[in-house]
Amino acid sequence: MQIDAEVAVSEPAEAAALSKKAEEFGFDCFWVNETKHDPFVQLAVAAGTTGKIALGTSIAVAFARSPTTLAYTAWDIQSLSRGRMILGLGSQVKGHIERRFGMKWEAPAPKMREEILAIRSVWTSWQEGTKLNFSGRFFQLDLMSPFFNPGSIPYPRIPIYVAGVNTEMCKVAGEVAEGLHVHPLHTVRYLEEVIIPALEQGVAKAKRRRTEVAVAASIFAAVGESSKEVSNVKEAYRAQIAFYASTKSYRRVMELHGWGDIADKLRLRSMEGDWKKMPDEVPDDVLDEFVVEGSWEDIGDKIVTKYRGLIDRARLYLPFDGDANWRTLVDGFRARG
Repeated sequence: MQIDAEVAVSEPAEAAALSKKAEEFGFDCFWVNETKHDPFVQLAVAAGTTGKIALGTSIAVAFARSPTTLAYTAWDIQSLSRGRMILGLGSQVKGHIERRFGMKWEAPAPKMREEILAIRSVWTSWQEGTKLNFSGRFFQLDLMSPFFNPGSIPYPRIPIYVAGVNTEMCKVAGEVAEGLHVHPLHTVRYLEEVIIPALEQGVAKAKRRRTEVAVAASIFAAVGESSKEVSNVKEAYRAQIAFYASTKSYRRVMELHGWGDIADKLRLRSMEGDWKKMPDEVPDDVLDEFVVEGSWEDIGDKIVTKYRGLIDRARLYLPFDGDANWRTLVDGFRARG
């Protein structure tokens, strides 16, 4: 199992120092997300201050971009980083695609599958000098004149990870991707009974080996230097879990455990705009299913114990800030892993 770091920067320039720290502390990958800033700008910055650590998006919004746009950006960052890029893609949800990005929402799982295949077709045309000729349900690509072709690079193989919560997207990851990003709103039971079996169905459909697809999970890890700090982080997670569980896309996680009524109450409160009271609807036993808690010294051991055999890459939902405690986490994780 590998241990990764994920950041939530207030400005892209912060990725320079944070990625350097993450590499110094021994993390395997430096992940950036797409919330307030473009993730690819952050990775371009990080590529200039690091030399070994992998650099990935967790995630970039696929449906806000064309396959060719994604192909260009990932190709350039792969070149800048000398082969350390991981292209992590997510679908987002209908409201954001249509109302925040102004793009068309279409069948998400089939479109994600096709977008990945289209991206790879563009890369192949550049690397091998072949004619671009991709024809699908959502994308038609057959024009790549020499003027717009960046040419081959020494590291043409760029892994693609897909973010999946429900079964269809997990199947897509198993069929056409190198990795699956597991949403932090998960439980061990959901991994065992829903996510992994769906991933394996996609793997089988493509006649691949299960080991060809990495499972990377963002984990609600409540960690601190004192019990009070751990408790404060855990309460923050209670609010975050309430927010996620109020969304229809994540309802199946709750239903699996018989918590559908909680999801209904949370959705009703969110529709009413009653955000302050939403955490009260998440009882302690539910919170405990989602959260791993401990000190900086033992949280690595607890993560390995909980997830061994289920995931290949672990990262804390807590944003990496470069504090020395993170080195302690890595050391404990390595000693156990």
